[in-house]
Amino acid sequence: MANSIKKIGVLTSGGDAPGMNAAIRSVVRTCAFHQIECVGIYRGYEGMIDGDFKVLDARSVNHIINKGGTFLKSARSDRFRTKEGRKEAYDQLLKHAVDALVLIGGDGTFTGGMVFNEEYNFPVVGIPGTIDNDIVGTNFTLGYDTALNTVVEAIDKIRDTASSHKRLFFVEVMGRDVGHIALNAGVGSGAEEILVPEEDLGLDRLLESLEKSKHTGKSSSIVVVAEGDKTGKNVFELRDYVEENLEGYDVRVSVLGHMQRGGSPSCFDRVLASRMGVKAVETLIEGKNNVMVGTINNKLELYPINKAVKGHSKIDDELLRVSDIMST
Repeated sequence: MANSIKKIGVLTSGGDAPGMNAAIRSVVRTCAFHQIECVGIYRGYEGMIDGDFKVLDARSVNHIINKGGTFLKSARSDRFRTKEGRKEAYDQLLKHAVDALVLIGGDGTFTGGMVFNEEYNFPVVGIPGTIDNDIVGTNFTLGYDTALNTVVEAIDKIRDTASSHKRLFFVEVMGRDVGHIALNAGVGSGAEEILVPEEDLGLDRLLESLEKSKHTGKSSSIVVVAEGDKTGKNVFELRDYVEENLEGYDVRVSVLGHMQRGGSPSCFDRVLASRMGVKAVETLIEGKNNVMVGTINNKLELYPINKAVKGHSKIDDELLRVSDIMST
């Protein structure tokens, strides 16, 4: 297998994340270093089906390490979910003499790669790129650190307004299934309460906590809410409930939304992307595949893609305890 890898394709799929461009750059330049041809596949699996390929060399990826988003673009692909669509994609790879793939994305990207590998025994290696940090087999995914910094900076600014007007702000952050962003950004920004999908605080306890904060002298409060939290139907219902049941607070809602995905990647994400890109290419050269490159205790490790797809990342219980103590 090691001698048969002559051309590697790289794609980004699913939601964009800061650091994806840095990872593409690393894959392309590692291929150049090992004298392997590299092709960029535009628009993820959709572009693979359409044959939207472009040969990339070391100079093709100049000045992208600091750019957010993905210059290869990203797209959802309903066609790739079908056997017919995957057959068209396979035919395009054969037509362009692509021997292996590096997939940069999250759970959906890896699921597609896993199925494709099972059907065609086509070598794939994944690089986890998602701001939610919800992939099993790695301590950090690309984009997570940058998103955290973006959220903390936004909350710091919101707190200035909250303090000036004695307001309570509910700040909704991304995290439909996991609360990593909410928990870490909440602790980092000094939030009074943090609501995550893994822990159902309950409306009564939320009121009790806010009442306690008020009695201890806090004239303003920040509550960070993961979008998947189940305390209320949504963040606006939480606002209405607090306004109806707690006097003395002027309540506002701020939904940070897609601003969390954008922006120049942090140094941490750039370095992590560079390391993962090198590891992904050299893993394929060594004849290994159907794995994801992860980082465990700052050391790069390979993790089976099927386990990454089927697993569930866990919230940090110690940090939950820290958040409770810090909200005193």
